Amino acid sequence: MSFDRGKEPAYHGSSGDPPPSPSRYESQKRRDWNTFGQYLRNQRPPVHISHCTSHQVLEFLRYLDQFGKTKVHLQGCIFYGHPEPPAPCACPLRQAWGSLDSLIGRLRAAYEENGGSPESNPFATSVIRVYLREVKECQAKARGIPYKKKKKATKGGEDSSST
Repeated sequence: MSFDRGKEPAYHGSSGDPPPSPSRYESQKRRDWNTFGQYLRNQRPPVHISHCTSHQVLEFLRYLDQFGKTKVHLQGCIFYGHPEPPAPCACPLRQAWGSLDSLIGRLRAAYEENGGSPESNPFATSVIRVYLREVKECQAKARGIPYKKKKKATKGGEDSSST
């Protein structure tokens, strides 16, 4: 298994024009991939991406919490369950669920684009999906915002809540 380290693909333009600049998504995906690779290299002992497991991915997501900007009220906080608290509190700042979900999506794609097989993709495991679901539910409860499951459409094309 061969993993490129975020190298750009060779550009074979016919007229000598510069390569088109990557999209915002592609730039962010490459930046995330490089950041995760640096995180693995900084582990003691360093972990090669081909030996990475969902355990390292979970540790990376928890590590990122220290840089978060989303206030997540703890259960003992007087503002727990209030979407817009009237005063500051000492509850921690965390990464928002949506940011983590997007990050995992980009890393899942980058892993496979850099030579990893879909079957061994540590970003696509059930452990990661469960963690993201728990973060989503925890943050929703802490802010008093219910996330409702989408209802499956019935055979008639209408969902079951429209009757």
